[in-house]
Amino acid sequence: MNTKELWSNCLSEIEVGMSKANFTTWFKNTSIVKEDGGTLYIGVPNEFVKDWLYNKFHKLILKTLISHEDSVRGIEYIISKHEQINKSSDGEVIKPAFNINKELPLNDLYVNKDDNLNPKYNFNSFIVGPFNELAYAVAQAIITNPGKNYNPFFVYGGTGLGKTHMIQAIGNIIKTKHPEKRVYYVSLERFAIDYINSIQNKNPNSFKEKYRKYDVIIMDDIQFISGKDKTQEELFHLFNTLYESNKQIIFSSDKHPNFIQGLEDRLQSRFASGMTVQIIEPDYESRIAIIKAKFESTNCIVSEDVVAYLAQALEGNIRELEGSLNTIICQSQLKNKSLSLTEVKTLIKNNIKPKKTVAIKDIVRIIATHYGITEEIIYEKTRRKEIVRARQVAMYILREDFNISYPLIGQKLGGRDHTTVIHSHLKIKDDLKTDPSLLQEIEKIRIMFK
Repeated sequence: MNTKELWSNCLSEIEVGMSKANFTTWFKNTSIVKEDGGTLYIGVPNEFVKDWLYNKFHKLILKTLISHEDSVRGIEYIISKHEQINKSSDGEVIKPAFNINKELPLNDLYVNKDDNLNPKYNFNSFIVGPFNELAYAVAQAIITNPGKNYNPFFVYGGTGLGKTHMIQAIGNIIKTKHPEKRVYYVSLERFAIDYINSIQNKNPNSFKEKYRKYDVIIMDDIQFISGKDKTQEELFHLFNTLYESNKQIIFSSDKHPNFIQGLEDRLQSRFASGMTVQIIEPDYESRIAIIKAKFESTNCIVSEDVVAYLAQALEGNIRELEGSLNTIICQSQLKNKSLSLTEVKTLIKNNIKPKKTVAIKDIVRIIATHYGITEEIIYEKTRRKEIVRARQVAMYILREDFNISYPLIGQKLGGRDHTTVIHSHLKIKDDLKTDPSLLQEIEKIRIMFK
């Protein structure tokens, strides 16, 4: 067996034991470059993949290779550039400046007219981190048993954080795993237009029949239902019909149902009756993972310094982050080289938002007002339960929303040690996962200082 056949057989075996996303990310563009005295040299595209294979998959790779070829004594990883070689009509070898797909995967971009789902949305390309891990876990439970687990599912958060990606991915996977289930994705605006058209055409029953026949209804941007009284009434009846039939209902919004203006109480209570989960802006570690995954998927090589800088500088939503990364990737391809840190800084300088400025005392005053206590008492050493809660919320907001350092927060809030601030921040962060009332409190406070 030659080395090409050996590696092909090993990859086939390895692929069975992991997700498609993992396999594609770490084993694409790898090969056995050479063999020397029982040692196989595995060619990898870059340093990042080299380190990851060694740290995470080394034992698996070695075990699999030995099972197919007992003469293997060890493996090494080396960076090997895989260049696509083309020939001109006269036989001259032409090396392209960068790889260009011969055929664009346009089929992956087509929206299915039967269910409105875009097949490009799946969990293979979905990065999971602390900012969205609860929503992801709920999504997986729904996929396992639609209509039974967490019904309705209401996911909310700011723009560009992956809500649409997540809810459409749920729909796409349910179609695959439960082919008997009829799935339909619709925006609130489209739902409202369909309802208005049915009234104008004097055929409201057709509208009811259209939406009630599905087993899974996914409705995006539900916040736009504000002020649409008749649409709210129709949605109320649709919700009841679907829910009583154990059909899965999924909503997305840019805000918690309690903060959607003009929303009827009966709908508000139904939205919040299942599982309500917030997706927040990705933290530093999550941005690192998103950035690396993006560069890996496009075979764009950047240094760890560039990755760290981008994760630090590009705060905010994922959509804006990806926009900046696309700019870097395009420039790198045009220049046919990896960009230096200086070049990257120059390229995206206009994409970096100025940091929020805030007077800590102003935030403390707003929080004190919310909890009905004096501003001064938050700075004192008292351990009264209601005061501790207000103080912890203040520390959480100062850290989470304004990225103020732990030592500075501790210094400004009564000269406390930074470990106390860290504990308070983590305590509120953990409580938010299980306490909806706390979430509402913090949302109300945030509205006050916006």
